[in-house]
Amino acid sequence: MNDLKSPALLKSCSFINGQWQEALDKFDVYNPANNEVIAQISEVSAEQIDNAIEAASVAQKKWQQKTSFQRAEILQNWSALIDQHQDDLALIMTREQGKTLPDAKGEIIYGKGFIDWFAEEAKRIYSDTTSNHIEHKSVQTIKQPIGVVGAITPWNFPNAMITRKAAAALAAGCSFVVKPASETPLSALALAELARQAGIPDGVFNVIVGTNSQKIGEQLTTHKKINKFTFTGSTKVGKLLNKQCANSIKKVSLELGGNAPFIVFDDANIEHAVDALVAAKLRNCGQTCISPNRVYLQHNIASTFKTKLVAALKQIKQGNGECQDSQIACLIHKKAAEKVHQLAESAIKNGGKLIHGGLTKSPDSSFYPITVIDEVPHGIDITQCEIFGPLFTLITFNEEREVIDQANDTEFGLASYIFTENANRVYRVTTALEYGMIGVNDSAISHPIAPFGGIKHSGFGKEGSKYGLDDYLIIKAVTQKFYHQ
Repeated sequence: MNDLKSPALLKSCSFINGQWQEALDKFDVYNPANNEVIAQISEVSAEQIDNAIEAASVAQKKWQQKTSFQRAEILQNWSALIDQHQDDLALIMTREQGKTLPDAKGEIIYGKGFIDWFAEEAKRIYSDTTSNHIEHKSVQTIKQPIGVVGAITPWNFPNAMITRKAAAALAAGCSFVVKPASETPLSALALAELARQAGIPDGVFNVIVGTNSQKIGEQLTTHKKINKFTFTGSTKVGKLLNKQCANSIKKVSLELGGNAPFIVFDDANIEHAVDALVAAKLRNCGQTCISPNRVYLQHNIASTFKTKLVAALKQIKQGNGECQDSQIACLIHKKAAEKVHQLAESAIKNGGKLIHGGLTKSPDSSFYPITVIDEVPHGIDITQCEIFGPLFTLITFNEEREVIDQANDTEFGLASYIFTENANRVYRVTTALEYGMIGVNDSAISHPIAPFGGIKHSGFGKEGSKYGLDDYLIIKAVTQKFYHQ
């Protein structure tokens, strides 16, 4: 990491109450492209976590007293610094997470967008007054910050998954304590350094780093001074964390697993649909929660679509994320690549037909080739889980009702996609699909202005958009009676 333009962004310990706090125990951070150790990080202690929460509780009371314009100005300073240092932030991300540099830079800009959005949106937290419903009475609602927010974020978007939550929380007047994934702590710590430089007060934004996810999660979900908890990650872990929040009745928002169907009808623009599928599926090498998992092709256009898809995929260059010509890179570690391979092998054994890519043996690194399996039977394991890799599964269908039923046949309900030129079909299908987000002739569905979140086992709560502040606010009702002389 000696080639960073701003070496001060590379930190090796937790950021608590405006201070960098070392610890005796260390853990290694690896570059997934070559498995080399790129940093040693201090393992946060239970006492340090308590200190972070206590500091956040004290700082929050002062932070909420600032006006929304004052908070916005500080957040905009943070955003400007992120923009200024985007090259370094992207390089740090690529080396700890594996994605290509253009993909990493795209995430930096995307994550910064949430800070820009919520800095402005917090100025529009409106209250209501209802009068004359009963003689001489009025009812006023007051929206106030919920307090201290605890957060756990994943490794696949180590910058944006923090800014998407922290920007809303801080804009609303809350303080924030976040545990990033132990695979990717460096991006979070760099954000903390820029938050410090931006003038975010001590204790308002805290980053705790460690490998003992179970213990850290337990502290964040059970501590009495954490008022709201937010998590992005697997459904299995989300369910456990939600249970742990129950005893203290915390407000919770969960963005969990996905199993997105990508439906192409026979009246769709095929080339447009192919381009959208490739872009969505290969973003971050398939490691996104809204990545298309199941590609449903209507019978009449299936053959044409497959031909165009394979031709497009043959043009994609895969390699180390730092190489200028790499369009996709590696998975987060070798175990992730092995899991993708197991899913591919299982799909083929259950009747799927390999038409592009694949491996004849288990991978020996974090790289897995772009792979397409055709004629996948609906209902087998690969259609029921989250793939998280560059593996395309193609399923042919005949009727609209048939594909809607198959698309909904999953416990997940995060994202879905349909491609059609029929306006009536758009209405029928979007109202029938059981998903929190639906892309119509578009796969780029995540943006600060759009509410992000799912239903069913994909969680609850919304991030981004005007609704993204709601989970960080409480509503008070003030009923007032007027006495007349």
